[in-house]
Amino acid sequence: MGDNEILDTHLQELRRGTIVLACLRLLVTPGYGYGLLEELSRRGFPTDANTLYPLLRRLEKQGYLTSEWNTDESRPRKFYRTSATGTALAATLTADFRAIADAIASLPQED
Repeated sequence: MGDNEILDTHLQELRRGTIVLACLRLLVTPGYGYGLLEELSRRGFPTDANTLYPLLRRLEKQGYLTSEWNTDESRPRKFYRTSATGTALAATLTADFRAIADAIASLPQED
């Protein structure tokens, strides 16, 4: 495994949990999968559909998201929204993320 592959693996592991938090925060405003993929990417959370859609289904099953189908357009779309439980989880995860970022910032760094 080359250096770039190793780096990519570490970056993927680091970002994995942030996608959950980003989805919970973004879906305070209802959104559908493809639109969410674009918004995540635009905001610096590149994700692929094979990661996002199972994540959305899992968060919905756990009660952190709700969903409903919009059939007003020619192609039905499933819209997701963060539930009250999901909003509480997002607040907890955000606080913990900030504490971790502060702890990392306090560590020595070689110049």
